Amino acid sequence: MDNGDVPSEIDTSKPHSARMYDYFLGGKDNFAADRETANRALEAWPAMRTAARENRAFLGRAVRYLATDAGITQFLDIGSGLPGVGNVHEVAQKANPAARVVYVDYDPIVLAHGRALLVSKPQGRSVYIDADMREPEKILSHPVTRDTLDFTKPVALMLVSVLHFFTADDQVPQIVAPLVDALPSGSYVTASHATAEFAPATLEAGQVYTRSGVDVIGRDADVFADLVFRGLTLVPPGVVVVSEWRPAPGSLLPPRADVSNNGAVARKPLSRLSPARNSRGAQSRLARAGSAPTAQLVR
Repeated sequence: MDNGDVPSEIDTSKPHSARMYDYFLGGKDNFAADRETANRALEAWPAMRTAARENRAFLGRAVRYLATDAGITQFLDIGSGLPGVGNVHEVAQKANPAARVVYVDYDPIVLAHGRALLVSKPQGRSVYIDADMREPEKILSHPVTRDTLDFTKPVALMLVSVLHFFTADDQVPQIVAPLVDALPSGSYVTASHATAEFAPATLEAGQVYTRSGVDVIGRDADVFADLVFRGLTLVPPGVVVVSEWRPAPGSLLPPRADVSNNGAVARKPLSRLSPARNSRGAQSRLARAGSAPTAQLVR
């Protein structure tokens, strides 16, 4: 993408996580600074393109499960990034043309492209709102959110490949808890998160991001589960490497070290207390929590 007609509020001299992700997926909505940082990350961990593709494929399978098997017709996709192939509304509306999706991001280029490219089926709805996920109450109270989603009926909350950009462990429940608490029983949460459990080289790639001004952290599966899915009921197979979450039969799966993202889908039970979900604050990979997460696995 050229810088010629870019709105003034977009700083093309600094890399952005959504535009780097677009570059890894083969997209064109990125700038020189994004590509330079992404290529340095690829030098540190050459499998990053594979990881991005597998994460995107996980998103598609999760939405398909939610729309088809779980009967979900409403989706709140936070930190959605740039539109590409297999967007949430496309997958959901293929199963149910009446599905309704609210995308949330705060990067001006994401918003501009999303509003221009995301065309909904006439029976459903697909909208973008400009909001910061660090302010979940504003997302929930936004007029477009309230007009599009009916919070008396189950909603699927999507937090795919976004929470690892919040490096302080206490930030994650501050984002997740208000969102989950606003969902009615029978709703679902889908999330994925980078990890260094399988490939130490991901740490070096993360340092490339950090030196470029994009904070990122890997968290082990148990820490990720404790921060995000506490009090929820995990859908089998639970928290796994994203490529291993309900793959198509006969799929040839890449090595876990080439994926290095864990993911899961969980259901909000019919009766759920709302304590300070993780008031003790789970620790990051560098100082791991000692207790197991309290999410349960539904059979």
